[in-house]
Amino acid sequence: MLYGSAVTALILLGSLGESYPTSPDHALPPGAHPPPWPAYLLVVAAGVVLVWRHRWQVEVLAATVVLVSAYSMLGYVYGAALIAPAIALYTTVSYGGVRRALLLGAVSIVLLMVAGGPLGPWHTIGGPATVVPFEMAAAVCLGLAVSSRRAYIAAIQDRAERAERTREEEARRRVDVERLRIARELHDVVAHTMATINVQAAAAAHLLVDPPPQAAEAIAAIRSASKEGLRELRTILNVLRQADEVTGTQPTPGLTHLDALIASSRRAGLPTTVHTAGTLPALPAAVDLAAYRIIQESLTNTLRHAGPATATVELAARDGRLCIHVGDTGAGTGATVAVASTGTGTGTGATPAVAGTGDGHGLIGMRERAASVGGVLVAGPAPEPGGGFHVRAELPFDTVSAVYD
Repeated sequence: MLYGSAVTALILLGSLGESYPTSPDHALPPGAHPPPWPAYLLVVAAGVVLVWRHRWQVEVLAATVVLVSAYSMLGYVYGAALIAPAIALYTTVSYGGVRRALLLGAVSIVLLMVAGGPLGPWHTIGGPATVVPFEMAAAVCLGLAVSSRRAYIAAIQDRAERAERTREEEARRRVDVERLRIARELHDVVAHTMATINVQAAAAAHLLVDPPPQAAEAIAAIRSASKEGLRELRTILNVLRQADEVTGTQPTPGLTHLDALIASSRRAGLPTTVHTAGTLPALPAAVDLAAYRIIQESLTNTLRHAGPATATVELAARDGRLCIHVGDTGAGTGATVAVASTGTGTGTGATPAVAGTGDGHGLIGMRERAASVGGVLVAGPAPEPGGGFHVRAELPFDTVSAVYD
């Protein structure tokens, strides 16, 4: 505000000096006369609008050019008033690019020269109109210099921020590497030693015949302490490795565990039957695991959303593919068909979602399971009258290795 007031006062005083020259060298043009006081409102307004030049650059530039041009076209000398459009042009260019600067500068020069020349008090290109190109060009150059300076400082700050992020990421990476190294040392040395102690104590308790009570108590204490130490060590290792879940000791599940899965589903209240067409061949580990997880997730979804229902699991091997069908007879809450793309990434399946199941992550997980081994998966409500929800998947087991080539 103070800056705008100072500029406005300077413009007004300069305009008054031009209206009442004190020497013949600065005389008014022939036929011109000092403006009445209302005319000075134009140059005052041109200075006042500069207060908003940082918020509305182009609008303020246009306003100053129009106000100063109108003052000149009324027959009054506008030399001092040119300060307002010059400042507005400088501000506008400092926030824009080179093309914008050249365009705005050219338009401002043309309008101000025409208003101060043929349409002004001189009726030709003379007087203050001759300095318009130089004054506006200086404003453009100064604005471009400030704009380049701002861009340079912004680039330096961006590089500094990126460098800081890189240093933080490198520090985190080194911490993670050291954490994993410590975890490996603990696992390879301490865990092995503790496990050996536990095994040897168990063997001693089994081999000793009628040991003294003190010896039996000592062996039992060793077994208990080593077992507890292994449990605590496993917890420490999981923290060091930042594991999402405790590493299990169970074998990787597959279709050989399907009977246990079906029994668990029945105990949970979902009558489930299994039909296998012929004898299934030996499956690659990845396909075996994917098939188990797809069936497991399908039965879990049925338990959650189908309501009172029964489920059927059908397995068959056809043309080098394991065909899986899991269907239920429940009413459910409706679903949207979800088709998985192939493992090569050329499919066009839509993102699956099940109404009433949140964001449909279960179907997304099954789709990704199928795609990971080059298979496809289709899930959706069955047509009436049977109803229910059905999941069908085909997983190739002859060419599954091609997915990883």
